[in-house]
Amino acid sequence: MSISDKVIAIIAEQAVLEPTDVTMDSTLDSLGIDSLGLVESIFAIEEEFDISIPFNANEPTQSDFDISSVAAIVAGIEKLVAAKG
Repeated sequence: MSISDKVIAIIAEQAVLEPTDVTMDSTLDSLGIDSLGLVESIFAIEEEFDISIPFNANEPTQSDFDISSVAAIVAGIEKLVAAKG
């Protein structure tokens, strides 16, 4: 599975959707993911890829990590995975 496939699977699981229902253009709001779901998604992604995401759950808009869309999340994770490698 590619990074994007894994991220989509994790987000879909949090949203209780099928991965085919999640597109790169989807926003977390449009998928019905609330702040708790977002934090759970971040933890699941960190565990899956053995990375640490620079995300402040108390101030999501102040974080350096872009969560505006699934594509932005995937791009951020790809950078973190590449930096780790």
